[in-house]
Parts: sequence; structure tokens; C-alpha cells
Amino acid sequence: MRNLLLFLIKHQFIFLFLILEIVALFLLSYSYSYQRSLTFNAANDLTGNVLKTSTNISDYFLLSEENKQLLDENARLRDRLPNLKQAVAPDSILYVADSIYDYIPAHVIRNTVNRHDNFIILDKGRDEGIEKEMGVLSPQGVAGIVIGVSSHYSIAMSLLNEHAKISARIKKDNQLVNVIWDQENSLEGTVVDIPSHLDLEPGDTVVTSGNSFIFPAGINLGTIVSYHKSENRSLNRAVLKFSTDFNSLHYVYLVRNLRKKEQEKLLEEAER
Repeated sequence: MRNLLLFLIKHQFIFLFLILEIVALFLLSYSYSYQRSLTFNAANDLTGNVLKTSTNISDYFLLSEENKQLLDENARLRDRLPNLKQAVAPDSILYVADSIYDYIPAHVIRNTVNRHDNFIILDKGRDEGIEKEMGVLSPQGVAGIVIGVSSHYSIAMSLLNEHAKISARIKKDNQLVNVIWDQENSLEGTVVDIPSHLDLEPGDTVVTSGNSFIFPAGINLGTIVSYHKSENRSLNRAVLKFSTDFNSLHYVYLVRNLRKKEQEKLLEEAER
């Protein structure tokens, strides 16, 4: 076993090159654009199995760091639980709202960060109850939205995608804004549609608004790095440091809104 591991480590770049070549040919053959992705049955089982095998090998050498991250996250959740139990009564509106979301853990088997339309492939699919337009959360915050599903795998549009747009709020004053990605790196995005009367400062937190029926309200998106007022427009912009570290994305949670269809139906009736 030790010799096998040493052999894999020694030739890891060759194996990685071959795997990436296979994936590249597969993606090219399907004209892997954003528009095609919306209808494409995203990650077929053959490609998914190849990627999963590769990821399992690399994850063997990352277990220590990943276990530490999971332990840290569990510790944060345990710290918050007593406060939530004390602050939220079982019959309150907050309790009811939070109970409509279901969380499904998943393993990232493919993730890109250096393109204009980055995607995340996950090892959970239709057989595990995954559907299109489910939210994807990292342990730190928002990661993406599911846009394609096969039997055992799913593909999500990363927040690092030029077509991504997340409804958000400035946490300190609850003002509605939107978050997009039009930056050159995976660390930062842009807050747009900021009302002109708002004055933001570095460190201000931006969270999900809950208006999209995809993400619960209050999930971290990031913190303000710099604020830019527009001279010609009434809406301003700000640079946002993402809370999610997309370069080390290994485990995520898929968010299912159990009342999404009911909410959408009611909205359609109201807009007629």
C-alpha cells in the first residue's frame, strides 16, 4: 500500500494531466457554455466516477486539514445552538421559517476558479433528492446554485460565474443589494445596486436576503473591502471579499427549500 501511494505521489501530475484531458474533451464535445448547462444533464456517471476517484486519492493526503475544518465548523454550530434555543420560541415566525429548509452534505469532486463561468461538480444527484435551483453552501457561506442533475452527480454554477447574481442585504441596516462576480480573482466579488444614501465601510457584512426562495436569509456572502460612489448614477458599487474560500472547497451543503413550489405558485398568482 505504501509503495502504491509513493508511486501515485511521484506521478501525480501525469495522472492529473490525463484526467484533465479526458474531462476537457468531454466538456468540449458538449459545447460547455452557460446556456447549454441549464438544459444539460450536467455530470454523467462515467465522468463523475473518474473525477471522484481522482479526488479520493488527493483527499487521502488532506484528511487532517479537512477534519480540522469540520471540527471547527461543528464547534461553531454547537456554540450557537444554546443561544438559538433560548432566543427562539417553538411557535415563533423565525422557528417556522428556518424549518422549511433541508440541508444535504456533499463532496466536491471538481471545482474551477480561473474561468469566467466557473462550475462545481458534486457527488450527490437525483437519487439523493438533488434538484435544479438548490443552493450550495460552504462551511463559511454561499458557494453556488445547482443548474444540472444526473442520477448520482450534480453541477452547480459557482458564485465565481459571470452569470451569477445573488439577492443580498447589508447586514447592519437590512438594505437590499445584489452580489455579482466581475473581478479578476476568486477572492472578491462586487456588490451592486447600492442605494445612494447608504455609506458603507470596510468590514461591513453582506448576507443573503432570502428573497430568491433558494437560500435562507442571513447566510454570509462576505465583507466590504472598499466602497465606490458613482457620480453619474444613483446606485453605487462596492468590492466584496467572499466569505467562501473557493480554492479550498471540498465539502458543501445543498439547501432544499421544502416550500419553494408553494411560494413560487403564490407569486405567479399575485403577478397575473
